[in-house]
Amino acid sequence: MRKIKEWLSVQLAKNPGRMVLCAILLFNIVFLCLSAVIIGNMPVTGTEKMGFFEAAFCTITMILDAGCIQYVVADVGSAGVIIVIICLCIILVGMISFTGAVIGYITNYISDFIGNANAGSRKLVLSDHTVILNWNTRASEIVNDLLYCNTKQKVVVLVGARKTEIEKEIDERLSDTISRENAEIYEHAKNMPFFKKIVYLRKNLFNKSITVIVREGDVFSSKQLRDISLERAKTVVILGNDINNTICKFEHKDKIEENGKGNSQTIKTLMQVADITSAETSDDNQKIIVEITDEWTAEVVDKIIQCKQVATKCNIVPMRVNQILGPILSQFSLMPELNLVYKELFSNKGAAFYTKEYCENVNDEIQYIGDYMSNHANAIPLTFMGSKKKQYFYYASDKQEDVDRITDVENSDYSVKLNHNYWIEKKNIIILGHNSRCEDIMRGFQSFCGEWGYKDSDESIVQIAVIDSQKNLDKMNNYKEYPFVTETVAAEIYNKDLICSTIDRVVSANKDDTSILILSDDSALNEDIDANALANLVYVQDIINNKKKNDDNFDVESIDVIVEIVNPKHHDVVNSYSVNNVVISNRYISKMITQIGKKEALFDFYCDILTYDEEGAEEYKSKEVYIKKVSSFFDEIPKPCNAAEFIRALYKASTDTSLPPEKRNPAIALGYVKPGGKMVLFSGDQRAIRVELDKRDKLIVFSNH
Repeated sequence: MRKIKEWLSVQLAKNPGRMVLCAILLFNIVFLCLSAVIIGNMPVTGTEKMGFFEAAFCTITMILDAGCIQYVVADVGSAGVIIVIICLCIILVGMISFTGAVIGYITNYISDFIGNANAGSRKLVLSDHTVILNWNTRASEIVNDLLYCNTKQKVVVLVGARKTEIEKEIDERLSDTISRENAEIYEHAKNMPFFKKIVYLRKNLFNKSITVIVREGDVFSSKQLRDISLERAKTVVILGNDINNTICKFEHKDKIEENGKGNSQTIKTLMQVADITSAETSDDNQKIIVEITDEWTAEVVDKIIQCKQVATKCNIVPMRVNQILGPILSQFSLMPELNLVYKELFSNKGAAFYTKEYCENVNDEIQYIGDYMSNHANAIPLTFMGSKKKQYFYYASDKQEDVDRITDVENSDYSVKLNHNYWIEKKNIIILGHNSRCEDIMRGFQSFCGEWGYKDSDESIVQIAVIDSQKNLDKMNNYKEYPFVTETVAAEIYNKDLICSTIDRVVSANKDDTSILILSDDSALNEDIDANALANLVYVQDIINNKKKNDDNFDVESIDVIVEIVNPKHHDVVNSYSVNNVVISNRYISKMITQIGKKEALFDFYCDILTYDEEGAEEYKSKEVYIKKVSSFFDEIPKPCNAAEFIRALYKASTDTSLPPEKRNPAIALGYVKPGGKMVLFSGDQRAIRVELDKRDKLIVFSNH
């Protein structure tokens, strides 16, 4: 019964006019059928042999023309009073239901009903759904990532305004994803035999498995929050307000300044949500994910967590947007291939991170991983961590059920020879432009330098040149706080010659690989979003093309271009410039939100892998995903084998007890990247994945250092 109520509630919210029309049609059908049954069974001469359909015809003719009562009662004067009354009632009810006055009344009622439904004044009866409060540039990506869940999803969006625009944005985003994914599926299936192709397409083709209801209302109203069944939602996402969608530039500037100080609206919304979800009548294990972009909001949210968070009830997860995206962008600059890795592992598509709760501590992580690998070949064990007074082990696999799947793993003599003196390579980086996360990006580089202080040298392992407008350089005090920033150049986007000559000079002066990080100003007006980033991309691509033209031996792979864009619509434009590492920064937050909405314990894991150890730490505790060159990570290039053999051989070599403690660095292989950007992750049955590495390949490794 509850499922029926939920279905009716969704349909009334999505298609109120259609539901009213169905109700009217149903009423008339039931009325006509009932009238036909009554007429067919009346004790009147001439109707004793009248069938159902003939009686139904007579009923309709009486309603349309009262004079047609003679088909049923030939002589009204000799008929019984009751029979005449029944016929007259049928005529009257039928005529009234088709009378113009009643139709007009019903039309007005329908109009009011539809208006109220569109305005969001009707209560939604839902459960196990996702609620999004407020809207910004990251929101559509959250909805989009739910497409990759294996089950049907229900999403309710409550916003103060712009309902029609948001519905259009969501529809375009979902349609684009479905078209792109289905194009890949059709391409993959084009050479299959006919029947195999049909089965494959039926199994894998994407469809719109998400029901999205957008309502305009007050996110601070307890009644309106309850009207969207907030107490039954599985996940509640509280977003910061959109500062890009304004016409007045002065208003836009004021909004930026306000958001930099703090977001009181987020606090107010969280207080309302926490009050509802922490009540005894609410569902258990609800997750409230709060988007935070400033320190003041973070401090107040922590106080709310201390006061309102209730075990098994109101689970609040503060998402520090800048502290997540900043380190991600710094990691991509240092190891560009991580963009390919995180794009899959942070999503619901393909391989991903999974957790399993343990009631007891895993005292010896190395022993546990070794034992696990001996009879599991469909999941890779990573690490053990505590989260909110519970103990979890983390894995990488295709599906949650793969974590517990027992498989036979044959013992193998396969081995690898590691370079136990390995040290990560020096990196030169050019940063073009700015965004609101510049300080967090710099902190990411700072922590990396702290962990990987350049071996046997006073020179920093990272050297950065920043090219930006004088105004933005002044905001960052010309990056004087960061010793690894060796040069800053003041140049507006229109100073093409200065920008290009600086890039060319820095690239030519360094023999090591160079990364060029192009940032997009996330605080720009909607019409200006990504404009400067795209212009800088044109400059960089022109420099690379000239180098290729002037030097046949120029190695294109020696320059990695990482382009951050805010609007996913510009993805194809950037890709047309042969850039493999397009970073849609908002998409990473959305992927994390959808993942954390399903597995809350992943939040602490993500925080750990995005943070390097502090400078001067005696031992490496934080674990990260690294990209390491095969040529320098191994003493010898590993021989061909399967992924199961390779993963176990690498882990055994990295934890060899005969090594001194400082040489041991447990390393778990997640996959590898070929030149040109082809990535292979060890997901699925590891025994079926062939591994053949050469010196130009790069290994994806999960390790402490």
